[in-house]
Amino acid sequence: MLKYAIVFAIISLIAGALGFGGIAAGAAGIAKLLFGVFLVLAVIFVILAVLGVGAAKKMLD
Repeated sequence: MLKYAIVFAIISLIAGALGFGGIAAGAAGIAKLLFGVFLVLAVIFVILAVLGVGAAKKMLD
């Protein structure tokens, strides 16, 4: 997901440099959205890792 955010950011930069303002704004919006979703998911997974959600698997062994 972070990869796609970077790709859309690069597309936005290139389109902006070539004068395609509408395409640049759309690509920048998509990049912001994807980065936001990535950031939220990363925080959730870090919290789950700290809480030890996988600890139940150890109890079964």
